This record gives sequence, structure tokens and C-alpha cells, in this order.
Amino acid sequence: MVRTTLIAALLMALSATSFAQDPKRGGTGEQQQACAKDVSRYCRKVIDSDDQAILGCLKENRAKLSKSCLKSIGGDRG
Repeated sequence: MVRTTLIAALLMALSATSFAQDPKRGGTGEQQQACAKDVSRYCRKVIDSDDQAILGCLKENRAKLSKSCLKSIGGDRG
């Protein structure tokens, strides 16, 4: 059980890291890094989609986003 949990956590970390460093993705490296955890957490279903789908998902989840991600995509919570 512990091993399965550890493997799952490692895979999630790797997917977030690969998103944050993917030069094929739109946005700046800063935006990718700021939002990698949020994309992994809230937008997993569209993570392999185009940038517009990911941005749309982030906007749908605006109230849940980290401050750094929200700031990097030019959003606000109000």
C-alpha cells in the first residue's frame, strides 16, 4: 500500500514537472512553472489537450488556483 502511494506521488510529480518544462506548451516558462501543480490537480482531464483547453480549465477553476498561478495568467479572484 505504501509503495503504491509512493509510486502514485512520484508519477504525479513527474507529470507536473514535465508540464512545467515543456517547450512546446504556450505561455512563458514562469507561467508553466507557476501553474504546473494547479494543472495537475484541477485539469488532469485536459492535460494532454491544447493550451486553450488547459487555459479554459484553469479559468473554470480560478477560485481554487494558487496565488502564483493566478497572478501569472493575469487573473484575479474577484
